[in-house]
Amino acid sequence: MRTQDAVAKDYYGILGVSRDATDDDIKRAYRKLARKYHPDVNPEPEAQEKFKEINTAYEVLTDDRKRQIVDLGGDPYAPGGGAGAGPAGPGAGPFVGFQDIMDAFFGAGTTGTTRPPRSRTRSGADAILRVDLDLAETAFGVEAPVTVDTAVVCTGCNGAGTAPGTQPASCEACAGQGQVQSVQRTFLGQVVSSRPCVACQGTGTTIPHPCSTCAGDGRVRNRRSLTVKIPAGVEDGMRIRLAGQGEVGPGGGPPGDLYVEIHERPHDIFSRKGDDLHCRVTVPMTAAALGTRLTIKALDSEEQVEVKPGTQPGSTLRLRGRGVPHLRGTGRGDLFVHLDVRTPTKLDAESERRLREFARARGEEVAQLSKQGGFFSRMRDAFNGH
Repeated sequence: MRTQDAVAKDYYGILGVSRDATDDDIKRAYRKLARKYHPDVNPEPEAQEKFKEINTAYEVLTDDRKRQIVDLGGDPYAPGGGAGAGPAGPGAGPFVGFQDIMDAFFGAGTTGTTRPPRSRTRSGADAILRVDLDLAETAFGVEAPVTVDTAVVCTGCNGAGTAPGTQPASCEACAGQGQVQSVQRTFLGQVVSSRPCVACQGTGTTIPHPCSTCAGDGRVRNRRSLTVKIPAGVEDGMRIRLAGQGEVGPGGGPPGDLYVEIHERPHDIFSRKGDDLHCRVTVPMTAAALGTRLTIKALDSEEQVEVKPGTQPGSTLRLRGRGVPHLRGTGRGDLFVHLDVRTPTKLDAESERRLREFARARGEEVAQLSKQGGFFSRMRDAFNGH
C-alpha cells in the first residue's frame, strides 16, 4: 500500500505573505507577528509556540536555498522533505517545474554550474520589546531596565553546534558540495538540475555529534537584563533601535537588532498632542468675571497664570515652553490651559438678592421663579383667565 507523502508547511501562509513577497515584505510581516506573539508581550501559552513557528518561517524564507526548496514544493526541515519530496522532485512524472527548465537553459542549475555550500552560520532576526513609561519619563528621558528573552550563543560549543572534541563531517549525501544533481526528462529533452542537499541543508557538512546543550543549533534561548536609555521627547509608538541586541543567528551567527517600542501611560491631568500638553481648569463664575491668578503645576514647575476679568467659558491660556522637550533640536512645546467657568447651582437668599441687584444694574432682565410656578405656569394661568 502506498503511503501519502507528508504535506510541506506553508511558510508563506505562516507569515501571511504571498509567494512573490520581497525580503522587505517578509521582514515587515515577521516584525508585525513577532510583536504580537513575543513571550514578553503575549503571556498566552500558545504564543510561545506561535513565536517559534514564525521565527522558523522567517529563517526559511530569508535563506535563498531553503526558500528555493519551499518554492519547489518541499520542506527543508521535514525528514526527506527537500525539494525532491515536492511535486517537482524525482519520480514526479515526465515534467518538471518551470524554474528547473529555466535553470537548465540559463545555467543556474546545469551540470558544471554549482554554487559553493552555504555557511552554517547565518545572521539572526530582529526582536521587539514593549516598554511602558509615564509622561514625565517620556518627556525628560529615563534609563529603563528591561528583560529580554532572545537566542544567545551557546556557551557549551561557542556557536559551533558540535560536542566538545568533535568537528563537523563532510556530508556523504552530496560529498561536501552542498548540492545534489538529478537528471529528469522533460518535453524539451533531458535536464540536469541542482538542488540544495536535504541531508546537510546545503552546508556541505553534517554534525555527527551535536552539542548536548543546543542540539547542534549553536544557540540557546536565554533571559537577560538590559538598561535602555530613553531620550527626552519620545512619543507613544516610537521605537528605539539597539544594534546587535536581537536574536543570535543559527550557528552562533551575528545577532539582529532589538527594537524597544515606547508605550506612554495616560496621565491623570495632562493630555499630549505632539510636544504640546493640554489640561482643563475650573474657575468660579465670579473669578472669571472679576479676574484672578491661578497656580498651575506643570510637569516640572509651578506657573502663575493670570485670568483676565471677563474671561468667557472655553477660553484657553497658553504657557510657552512648558510642554515636552523636542526630541530633535532644542526647546519645548507649550502648555495649553483650557478654562471651564463654573456657575453656582444653589444660592442662598442674600446671594440671590445681590446677584439680582447686579443684573438690574446692568439692565439685564431675569425672570423670577415663584413657589406657585414658573414663567410658563403664569402664562398658562393668564391664558385660562385665572
